Amino acid sequence: MRAKCLFPKAVWFGGGFPSLLLLAIFQGWLPRAATQATPSTRTPIQDSSLARKARERMVEEQIAKRGVRDRRVLEALRKVPRHLFVPPEMQPHAYLDTPLAIGHGQTISQPYIVGFMSEALELRPQERVLEIGTGSGYQAAVLALLAREVYSMEIVEPLGKSASERLQRLGYENVQVRIGDGYQGWPEAAPFDAIIVTAAPGHIPQPLLDQLAPGGRLVIPVGKNVQMLVRVRRTAMGFQQEKLLPVLFVPMTGEAEN
Repeated sequence: MRAKCLFPKAVWFGGGFPSLLLLAIFQGWLPRAATQATPSTRTPIQDSSLARKARERMVEEQIAKRGVRDRRVLEALRKVPRHLFVPPEMQPHAYLDTPLAIGHGQTISQPYIVGFMSEALELRPQERVLEIGTGSGYQAAVLALLAREVYSMEIVEPLGKSASERLQRLGYENVQVRIGDGYQGWPEAAPFDAIIVTAAPGHIPQPLLDQLAPGGRLVIPVGKNVQMLVRVRRTAMGFQQEKLLPVLFVPMTGEAEN
C-alpha cells in the first residue's frame, strides 16, 4: 500500500517553539494531563493549556499563514492532540513544523501538509472519506472532525493496530481502520466522497478512481524521482486532474510496486 511521507512537502520550513512548553513536556506535564482526559466523539480529549497554546501557535504560524483558509480544517487542527499520536520520546517535538518518526520506518506528516491536504479534499460534514495510509492515526483524527465517516487503511500491521486502538481510546468513533494494501481501496464501503493517499505511487491507482462517488475528490502524490500532489475530481464527463504542489513522499508499497 504505502509508507508514510518522509519529507511531506517540497520546501522545508523551520519553526520556533516555546522553551517553556518543551520543558513542560520533558517534565511530564502533558502526559499526566492527557491521562486525565474524558473521551467524546467530537471533542475527543481535554488536555493541558500548554498543549492547546502550542496547537494554536502551530495552526496560526505554520498553517494559516501559509495559505490554508478553511475554517473547519483549522479548527480541527486546533482540537486534535498531536502529541498523543507520536511516541513518548517525540512528544517534546509534537508541535514543531516537521514530520516525526513513529516507528517501523514511518513518520507522522508535517502539520502544514496535513492541513493543506485536508483543505484540498473540500470535505463537507455528511461526507464519507477513505484514507490510504493510517500511520499513527493523526490524519484520520483530523478527518473525523470534518466528515461523517472515515475509512482508513494501513499496510504495516503494528501501526494499524495501535492507531485503531488510539483512535478508539480518544473517542474518534466514526473512524474504521483496516490492515491491508490500499492500492485496491476499500470496495465494500465505496463509493467515497473523498480519498486521500499519503504515499506516492508511480501512477494513480484505477481502483481508487473507480471508488470515487460522482463529484468526489482524490488527493494523492504521484511520481517517482519527481512528485506532484494532485487532485482528481470525478465529473459527469470523467476525471479532471489538477496539480497542487511539488512534494516528496516515500513510494507507495505493496501492489503499487508492480
